[in-house]
Amino acid sequence: MCIEKQTEFLSYEGDSLTLVFIVLSVVSLLLVTVIIGMFISFRDTPLVKANNRNLSFILLFSINLSILSVFLFLGRPSDITCILRQTSFGISFSIAISSVLAKTIMVCIAFKASKPNSPWRKWLGVKITYFIVIICSFIQFLISTIWLIISPPFMELNILSEPGKIIIQCNEGSVIAFYIVLSYMGLLASVSFIVAFLARTLPDSFNEAKYITFSMLLFCSVWITMIPAYLSTKGKYMVAVEIFAIISSSCGLLFCIFLPKCYIIIFKPNRNTKQYLLGNNK
Repeated sequence: MCIEKQTEFLSYEGDSLTLVFIVLSVVSLLLVTVIIGMFISFRDTPLVKANNRNLSFILLFSINLSILSVFLFLGRPSDITCILRQTSFGISFSIAISSVLAKTIMVCIAFKASKPNSPWRKWLGVKITYFIVIICSFIQFLISTIWLIISPPFMELNILSEPGKIIIQCNEGSVIAFYIVLSYMGLLASVSFIVAFLARTLPDSFNEAKYITFSMLLFCSVWITMIPAYLSTKGKYMVAVEIFAIISSSCGLLFCIFLPKCYIIIFKPNRNTKQYLLGNNK
């Protein structure tokens, strides 16, 4: 007698786990949109300008893309979604972390350039930040392209992991390539954390490094925790672990770097002045 096997994936129909991720993603996207709107409205204020507003918009845009990539992990997998899900989240996160790294480096340069007759003044232009973001992101793009050419992800039916179930899942094609993508993200985050940690003692005018340190510490903690959890789960719960890591690390960047600025803009406008940022607030 034939027994019909149940199919398992993060379905849009009747799966409470999928509903939770949709709600979290939508709320996160709305929060990013509100912050983008706030930064556009106050784009000419000293606080927004002092923190390199163009780089802030790039970071917010990349966080948006990272959260949107969650929807590629939901629903019935197909070859195209399997290809897009890992490459999209890898590249968007690389843009985000590259932007954070560029911000950190610019904090250090801005401090050194604030000294009289400093040779660092010539590095205060925005081109160096764009160069860092483009180069660091391009490396991840190159890794992903090689991955897709050599051994791209594809949809498969897993009938061995759980008796009585057919797990519809994505085969990464090359597990090595997948971990290279994660390792490169970890490398960028580690460099950003180290630079920000070393710069954390700068004067209050340059204290964005403190928030970047917290954001990178949270980011690294999430993904270090994610790897053993990812390897120890099966089926849709393996996908759920990765989705949780994407949402939590995206929100970590958002909360640590942007919420303190939003708080000042809304509730402490007296701190959003050139005099305060320069330390002449007595």
